[in-house]
Amino acid sequence: MMSENEPKKRGFFSRLFGNEPEPATPAPSVPADVPPEAPLGDSPIAPELLSGEAAPLPISMPEPAPVQAAPVIVAPVAAPEPKRSWWRRLTEGLSRTSSALTTGITDLFTKRKLDAATLEDLEDILIQADLGLTTAARVAKAVGDGRYDRQIEPSEVKAILAREVEAILTPVALPLVIDATKKPFVILMVGVNGSGKTTTIGKLAAKFRAEGKSVMLAAGDTFRAAAIEQLKVWGERTGAEVVSGNQGADASGLAFEALQKARAAGTDVLLVDTAGRLQNKTGLMDELAKVVRVIRKLDPEAPHAALLVLDATVGQNAVSQVEAFRETAGVTGLVMTKLDGTARGGILVALAARFSLPVHFIGVGESVEDLEPFSAQDFARAVSGLGETA
Repeated sequence: MMSENEPKKRGFFSRLFGNEPEPATPAPSVPADVPPEAPLGDSPIAPELLSGEAAPLPISMPEPAPVQAAPVIVAPVAAPEPKRSWWRRLTEGLSRTSSALTTGITDLFTKRKLDAATLEDLEDILIQADLGLTTAARVAKAVGDGRYDRQIEPSEVKAILAREVEAILTPVALPLVIDATKKPFVILMVGVNGSGKTTTIGKLAAKFRAEGKSVMLAAGDTFRAAAIEQLKVWGERTGAEVVSGNQGADASGLAFEALQKARAAGTDVLLVDTAGRLQNKTGLMDELAKVVRVIRKLDPEAPHAALLVLDATVGQNAVSQVEAFRETAGVTGLVMTKLDGTARGGILVALAARFSLPVHFIGVGESVEDLEPFSAQDFARAVSGLGETA
């Protein structure tokens, strides 16, 4: 039996033909505090959503902290290195030669009595340092006089060595004197390849300019473009005029032109560079002789000085160089370079004993200050490992 409150069930045909309307479904109750949804069609869509890009969020920037100036750090200024004295440069330059000599002498004479065998060993040490046979025999004789069969201290031998070397060198330690009556005073520079000839010319130019003399340089080494450019650099440094030609130009003609210009300008000193040449190359030595002949056409007394620049590292080969250049160019004096690069600095003593040619300058480095007038006493004490004289 059906309750009165229950809805009457519709039959099949009623549902099929819709004779009775379906009861209305009640609307869901909406809480009072929830606002009704707005129709989708009425809500505007943000452009950033349509473009796919999110709208930038406002960023809260912190207040920048006050910038403090970095403390100024003053770098300490290094004190300039004190200028080395000539004696120090000389002893440092000759250190390899003196070390070989003094070590040999110390080893030989420590706790040993003097006899013939000892003196022979001493001669060998001196010859190995290129002092030459004559000097070695002279020193050995001086050491042996009155000292046979007794012990002699190495320091005493070194003192004798210094004394004998100074005696040999003193007659040749002569300055290069510029005759002011010769305008210009012509100095011909000769030497083999790599002896330091062009650099020596630049250093001499700097020294003459420091003395107040006017200087002209003739770039007579026309075989090497680098030599011409090097001489031009020295000319700029020293304020000396440079006379140059093209690479391969006739060296004698260039020397003649330079002498003409120097005479016209009243120049005090004309330094003539020449190409480096081996002393056993007859053709090259003949070219050098031609330079001398051409210069003398303008001034029969020129060159007033012919300086042979010798590389100390060649040792005994320097002997044949002196012989050849003296015959060809009438060498009047020597300049010994690169004494700082060899243990064979004793060759200067051997040359002095054999040829008695003036030694005007020696070089122990690259700077202008490293080329100095030759002092027999300084050289003798430095090469013997003794201190500077008071």
